[in-house]
Amino acid sequence: MQRLLKDFFCRDVLVVAPQILGQHLVRRYPSGLIEKYIVTEVEAYKGGEDLACHASKGKTARTEIMFSEGGYAYVYLVYGMHWMLNVVTGSENQPQAVLIRGVKGCNGPGRLTRMLEVDRSFYGEDYTESTRIWFEPTEFTPSINKGPRIGVDYAGNYWASIPWRFWIDLD
Repeated sequence: MQRLLKDFFCRDVLVVAPQILGQHLVRRYPSGLIEKYIVTEVEAYKGGEDLACHASKGKTARTEIMFSEGGYAYVYLVYGMHWMLNVVTGSENQPQAVLIRGVKGCNGPGRLTRMLEVDRSFYGEDYTESTRIWFEPTEFTPSINKGPRIGVDYAGNYWASIPWRFWIDLD
């Protein structure tokens, strides 16, 4: 089993986000079943200056893991019902994260975490060492689309329209 390692994640979010597309997100379920999913859609959130990023309000109990070096899971609850799965990227104290929005066969970050059985217990999980969730490289070189992030109008027109959502179309 080959994994994506720290050197992959410890780079700028705008480099990691498009490069994680086409990679395998691997989940070992409590039953022992291991499933591999091709990442098809992500969004980038870039630190304190990005008003759509949770870290723009500073370090809190919720965002603390975002201030770590890349390679950790940032998991949080939205609307009191949907867990969101993110990958922390970059260097320590430069909070950045990639939201995993979809994999082949499952679109939408809330649907994704339900399918993967991801909850708060995954917060801070090290993708490079975890026995229950990690990323594996593929030889796939996808054609990447980009556009504005979804659901971030609260951040203002500039941050809502910046094209930091990346996706691939798989037939």
